[in-house]
Amino acid sequence: MKPGQQILTVVHQETSTPGFLGRNLADRGFALDQYCPCLGDALPEDLSRYDAVIVFGGPQSATDDGVAGIRAELDWLEKTVLPSKIPLLGICLGAQELARVLGAKVGPRGDGIVEIGYWPVSPTPQGKAFLPQETIFYQWHSETFEIPQGALHLAKSESFSGQAFSYADHAYGIEFHPEITREMVNHWCTSERGSPKLNLTGAQPHEDQLDSHARSAGDARGWLDHFLDNYFLPVPEAKAS
Repeated sequence: MKPGQQILTVVHQETSTPGFLGRNLADRGFALDQYCPCLGDALPEDLSRYDAVIVFGGPQSATDDGVAGIRAELDWLEKTVLPSKIPLLGICLGAQELARVLGAKVGPRGDGIVEIGYWPVSPTPQGKAFLPQETIFYQWHSETFEIPQGALHLAKSESFSGQAFSYADHAYGIEFHPEITREMVNHWCTSERGSPKLNLTGAQPHEDQLDSHARSAGDARGWLDHFLDNYFLPVPEAKAS
């Protein structure tokens, strides 16, 4: 990688971390430039010095128009990021924001079921190259997105069909969390805001999540390499072979 490569990341609270994805990108020679609009950061209008944009998850909702930071992110995605055609990845809340900006419905299932813990995600017929096989990924969400008009539906799970989509060959939304580390699982499960969610239908117990992490995190990280190499940040030399 050439020196000076940067990726703009958007997080949603003071304790947010890019997890394994941050480590992976650092190993590839990228520096992360982090912004948190929900804590008052202003998002840049000039993206020319960045190679990509990643919007991570968070406890807010993509429908939180009354939260200044969320409203700022939605406007920025619509007016700055998407028109620039820079590679864009939205994870969980970030994917829901992207879906909403593209005109899709975002919200709960409507029956109280959530998806928290490790759950299998399967490719759609259009997504077999994107997700070559069913993979168990970490999830932490009660809301979901419909697939935007004009987007490709790439992955689904039994409880939430909206697991991944692509739009215009440069924007990707994924509901699952390939970036999760064991430390992040512990933090989310024991935090004041996260712990009560383990009582919801569709949430796995803390210890079960840790056991599943030991078994499944490797496959999730393997998929992340596949996604970065072939879709999000492909190396030009590799494509020419």
